[in-house]
Amino acid sequence: MPTEPAATALLLVLFSDAITVDQGEVLAHRRLAALILGPGTIIPAALIALAAWLLLDVPPAAAAILGASLASTDPVLLRTLIRNPALPPNARMALRLESGMNDVILLPIVVLAMLVLRTGGEPAGSEAARLAMGVFLLGPLLGGAVGYVAITLLDRVRSRTGVRRDYESLYALGVAFTAFAAAEAAGGSGFLAAFAAGLVIAVLDVELCDCFLDYGEASAEMFLLFAFVAFGASIIWSGLEVASPATLVFALVALGVRTAVLLPVLRVAGLEPRSRRIIAWLGPRGLSALLLALLPVFAGIEGSVPLFQITCLVVLLSVLLHGAGIALFLRRASRDRGDPPLRSGAPASRNEEREGLSFGPAADAGPAPPSSAASEQVAERISIPELRRLWEEGETVTVVDVRTERSYRDDPQIARDAIRMPPDDAVRLARERGLDQHGTAVLYCT
Repeated sequence: MPTEPAATALLLVLFSDAITVDQGEVLAHRRLAALILGPGTIIPAALIALAAWLLLDVPPAAAAILGASLASTDPVLLRTLIRNPALPPNARMALRLESGMNDVILLPIVVLAMLVLRTGGEPAGSEAARLAMGVFLLGPLLGGAVGYVAITLLDRVRSRTGVRRDYESLYALGVAFTAFAAAEAAGGSGFLAAFAAGLVIAVLDVELCDCFLDYGEASAEMFLLFAFVAFGASIIWSGLEVASPATLVFALVALGVRTAVLLPVLRVAGLEPRSRRIIAWLGPRGLSALLLALLPVFAGIEGSVPLFQITCLVVLLSVLLHGAGIALFLRRASRDRGDPPLRSGAPASRNEEREGLSFGPAADAGPAPPSSAASEQVAERISIPELRRLWEEGETVTVVDVRTERSYRDDPQIARDAIRMPPDDAVRLARERGLDQHGTAVLYCT
């Protein structure tokens, strides 16, 4: 059982999800966020747990673990959908919030149910109070303290002596692991501590290098890949071993209950019908559900392996059903959008308009290249005079805004005549828009 990669993946996913929370976006859509993370998460978990108790004849605590695990919406399977420009903004916001933050709502349910199963019934009052304090108070407080101290120290050191980008990126992982270790050593929940540390960093809103954020996300995705390979190669197929009429009916209920709950809940939020349908129908279960179901297996709780196998069965069906739905949506969106190909050159009549292009004061530095510069190897950096010279010579030049989505949301203005191409989706967009492979691409970011 790949406990280390799976646990590390869950830890880093919670930390990176919290650190990328956009306060302004959440506050602007606070009603939608409350509905998605409140009734939109808790009611499906409760109904799935009830179905597990009635159909599978499992104890209430085990049913609660199944309910919480299978109410988790997977961010990995939704990533391509969320990045697609055809997705309505409200739907993107709701799915990003749900896939990024509902695990922190569901994780305490799993932890408390594990205590009940470990003690074989109702835990003693003192033990229940101790665990509740560790889960809901001690872990988040320690994680928040670690996040505050870590980011304050980083800001002071960076302002006095500077910090290299590679060290700052490694520092992000250190913050997550330190919060986890501190909480676990004190008897709290390390996973919630990691989330709290990331959330405190997001709330403090200290200006961070993109490497601080991106390296944490990349590391989380790396461990997710390890876990996916391990699960896909062997463990996830154990779900087929428990396939029966009862488990198949339960799986259909588990996959359908979220849609049944969200359709009326989202109506209260005042969303347009198309956004409501997209949010309600496209909620895949994936690795996040498997990671939550693995926690009691890691703890060695008796009877937890069948719960994990049932979760595997539901995830397999979800990958087929929701994966097909996402693929159809993306294909239809690509066909309907009909993105025009990029311009192959710059007409001479628009040179004056392009001379108004501005990338900031640093871009004006540097001498103009000789007339043969276009035929030589393109330099790593280019100045505004060099860019104008290429246009004057009639070269094929495409100006590309390659800022990350996070940086773009902070400042949505782009240079005149530039095209938007986020770095995490650049290859697909370049092919889709017919980028000239023999022309010059001028990339800029912050």
